[in-house]
Amino acid sequence: MATEKDFVTFVVDQIKGAGQIKIKHMFGEYGLFADGKMFALICDNKLFVKPTEGGRAFIKNIVEAPPYPGAKMSLLIEDKIEDRSWLTELVRITLKELPIPKARKKKK
Repeated sequence: MATEKDFVTFVVDQIKGAGQIKIKHMFGEYGLFADGKMFALICDNKLFVKPTEGGRAFIKNIVEAPPYPGAKMSLLIEDKIEDRSWLTELVRITLKELPIPKARKKKK
């Protein structure tokens, strides 16, 4: 089941207080980026946030699942997805802990 654009719009609206969020259509689903960092995936109308120590501590009752078969485990956000301030804070914590991606070398 592909993700509906309305769900992507809803999630981005919920977390817009965390910074300038960019959406990238990837492998039939969506990647969420801020500050040049990919911090979450939206797959099958579900939000998967990259796991960090701070994110785990903030959530407390963690539910982990892979966003797609063969993927690393991510934090599955379902119960509190409607809580804008909670979700925004989770994104801020996650972004703070994620490393800045290394620059890719350009092909000649």
